[in-house]
Amino acid sequence: MSEDPITSVLGWSGEERFDYFLSQVVEGREFWILVNAENRFLKIVSEDGDIEYLPVWPNSDFAVDYAKGSDGLVPKSISLPEFFKKWIPGLSKDGLDIGVFPGSDKTIWIMAPSELKNDLQDELSHI
Repeated sequence: MSEDPITSVLGWSGEERFDYFLSQVVEGREFWILVNAENRFLKIVSEDGDIEYLPVWPNSDFAVDYAKGSDGLVPKSISLPEFFKKWIPGLSKDGLDIGVFPGSDKTIWIMAPSELKNDLQDELSHI
């Protein structure tokens, strides 16, 4: 029996997960965040408080897996057009970075919203 695909992908390096995230998001034209019952999105703050970011996943299965054991967090999809038009300006204004696809080893690729937008647009230009 083969290993669970979610577990397998979560074990990849941050760079491998980042590349996977880009390809999956471009293919599906959406990505996923976690929200609570009040529709407030999950925001992670580093222990020293220097970094605040919005974690994102390439599909709902990974977001659900991340939310295991937390009360009331559910996945919510964000379409690429909505992300480009609404989320990039809002996150930038609020000084929030984006944490792309947290892994099982707790590593995460953190970047400015505008950087992720550029990488996604670059990926879109190659299809």
